[in-house]
Amino acid sequence: MKQFCLTIVLLLFLATAALAKVNINTATAEELQAINGIGQVRAEAIVKDRKQNGKFKSIDDLARVKGIGEKTVKKIKDEITIGK
Repeated sequence: MKQFCLTIVLLLFLATAALAKVNINTATAEELQAINGIGQVRAEAIVKDRKQNGKFKSIDDLARVKGIGEKTVKKIKDEITIGK
């Protein structure tokens, strides 16, 4: 019974983590790599753009980053947030 409860807790934790969105305005390059299709080069480009141009005002602003277009933004929009 104890092992069953631990399994349930672990599954709930993993489900919650999978549903958590990555904040593109605060995430490190390493954290950005958790986004499907965002590798090291794109993650570093996001951080660099954010430092040069300021925070993203909308998710669609991510398309201004070199190597990320509208198609990529549409693909990952459910995985990201710009925060409050």
